[in-house]
Amino acid sequence: MRPLEDIRIISLEQYGAGPFGSLHLADLGAEVIKIEEPRSGGDVGRYVPPYADGGDSLFFEAFNRNKRSLSLDLATPGGREVFEDLVRGADAVYSNLRGDVPRRMGLTYGALKHLNPRIVCCSLTGFGMTGPRAAEPGYDYILQGLAGWMDVTGEPEGPPAKSGLSMVDYSGGFVAALALMAGLHAARRDGVGTDCDVSLYDTAVSLLTYPGVWHLNAGYTPARTRHSAHPSLVPFQVFETADGWIVVGCAKEKFWRRLAEAVGRPEWAGPDSPYGTFARRAERAGELLPLLEEIFRSRTAARWLALLTPAGVPCGPVNTVEQALAEPHTAARDLVVETEHPRYGTLRNLASPVRVGGERPSYRRAPRRDEDAGYVLREVLSYDAPRIAALRRGGAFGPQEPAR
Repeated sequence: MRPLEDIRIISLEQYGAGPFGSLHLADLGAEVIKIEEPRSGGDVGRYVPPYADGGDSLFFEAFNRNKRSLSLDLATPGGREVFEDLVRGADAVYSNLRGDVPRRMGLTYGALKHLNPRIVCCSLTGFGMTGPRAAEPGYDYILQGLAGWMDVTGEPEGPPAKSGLSMVDYSGGFVAALALMAGLHAARRDGVGTDCDVSLYDTAVSLLTYPGVWHLNAGYTPARTRHSAHPSLVPFQVFETADGWIVVGCAKEKFWRRLAEAVGRPEWAGPDSPYGTFARRAERAGELLPLLEEIFRSRTAARWLALLTPAGVPCGPVNTVEQALAEPHTAARDLVVETEHPRYGTLRNLASPVRVGGERPSYRRAPRRDEDAGYVLREVLSYDAPRIAALRRGGAFGPQEPAR
């Protein structure tokens, strides 16, 4: 069995953060039954351009592999009935909605414990279920600004910048998956479920890490650094070469000694050198870094990497996305996986980095909308045909198509 094969999660999720979190649980074997609201067309991620067609999109595929889909209108009595029947046999209810919505929709432990006292209700919201911003929608871009990330990203003389990837969303998804698993462990140990109140805001603020701690305790004010330089380690930044950029970092004194030797300036690492220690290099960064920049511009990126890597200096190329996916190490780590899709044919996707055990995970493409209704209703819930027909007439699965 895969590690989470005995776990069933009922998920009310859409777009990026929530689906990204449950993706890793599904890859580990958890049965994630994705509830999609039928009146709006299901998860909005199905329609994200530019690669979207008929409710299938490559964006959706990136976040929803190995899951099952059921169209269900929880605003109808029948839809709520089906949902509650699913809760009775589930381990967790997982959602990413606005902070005031889980209580209003009855997705909290207090609203569901009478159905299943061991149920874990994990809510990933923008700002959490308490506090003055609880009712506000949370988006990655907004959170990167609000939590101070953009203030420390970009060139010193340029505008604030966001990360090129939605790192608050993705980090929030990982935190939600961790919280859900902790809740499940406690529920199986104690026989009692719980709520997990996880937010993108909490995640973003917590990821301020040591600059935040420096500020809280010593009044430190983080600032943007030229060429993405580390705030205290010199050198640790990108350097322009004759034909591109590389990252070079000296996080230990031994690495500085190796770098000084490799660039032909061994005296820079001597005991009497003005650059011989972390503190001295930080104090004289304004004079040292221009010297290094001039040296690095004298050769190509490939030539520098071929020199620095065997010398034991931490370094690497600044790859394009295309180059990163073509890296031999990407292939060696099985990070690109394939599934078959009725619209896209052989579809290449990115594997989860979460590895448990030695077996290679198995992968199934993301579900088409409501694709798993038969499985969920007949096999999971053991509904018979008359009951399914009655629920359908009552709008539990969305508006009925007019007879032709």
